[in-house]
Amino acid sequence: MSLSEIQKKRYNRNILVNGVGEEGQEKLLSAKVLVIGAGGLGSPNLLYLAAAGIGTIGIADGDTVDITNLQRQVVHHTPDIGRPKVESAKKKIEDLNPDVKVITYYYKVTPENISDVIKDYDFIIECTDNFTAKFLINDACVLNKKPYSHCGVLSFYGQMITYLPGCTCLRCLFSSPPASGTSPTSSEAGIFTTVPGTFGTLQASEAVKYLLGNGRLLTNTLFYFDIFNFEVKTINIKPNPNCPLCGSAPTIKALSDNNYS
Repeated sequence: MSLSEIQKKRYNRNILVNGVGEEGQEKLLSAKVLVIGAGGLGSPNLLYLAAAGIGTIGIADGDTVDITNLQRQVVHHTPDIGRPKVESAKKKIEDLNPDVKVITYYYKVTPENISDVIKDYDFIIECTDNFTAKFLINDACVLNKKPYSHCGVLSFYGQMITYLPGCTCLRCLFSSPPASGTSPTSSEAGIFTTVPGTFGTLQASEAVKYLLGNGRLLTNTLFYFDIFNFEVKTINIKPNPNCPLCGSAPTIKALSDNNYS
């Protein structure tokens, strides 16, 4: 596709960047990115993907906006309380950039539906807040050979890794979800306002770099950032040959609720 004169003005600062240019911007406008979870991590992802000019953005989330969300989920505003998050986010994206086509999935992803949801997208961004969903999305992306960004945040810190086929996946790091009650949730330990904003922006950056085919991705690399103490770590992690999902003798070959209990 060729950029219109209005698009050349809208995306001028992108186009000026070495490694983007008009050709790169055209790639972004032709791309399809799915964000699963329209909350704290999903909010900055959705806003920056839209601003960048990603042509099609999918949003999957089965929740409605609650007043407790507004402290960090910046795509939603006070009048949106009670509204489906996917509809609230869609309105903000359309107001920000009419170039973007928004597809909504007002339900939670499950082993039965997730493969159909992700199949048409170029890149998946996991922005959920529970281990069951995180492992399900990881498994679906690995089995369907879909690149994706994983992230988890809590309190003042977070961690993330990017998966491409053949690279380290979430189960290479942790073979199974933690037992129920062994890890605190954000409703128990809290989450500082800016933490999901910081990590969500980084996830959006990973998606854009992948789509452009430029820059170093967080593949085979776990990125950890404690914002309170400003402690940053990057840990190189090779694919685990004993991974139950992508190892040499996988035991997980299909999506099932039994894999997350």
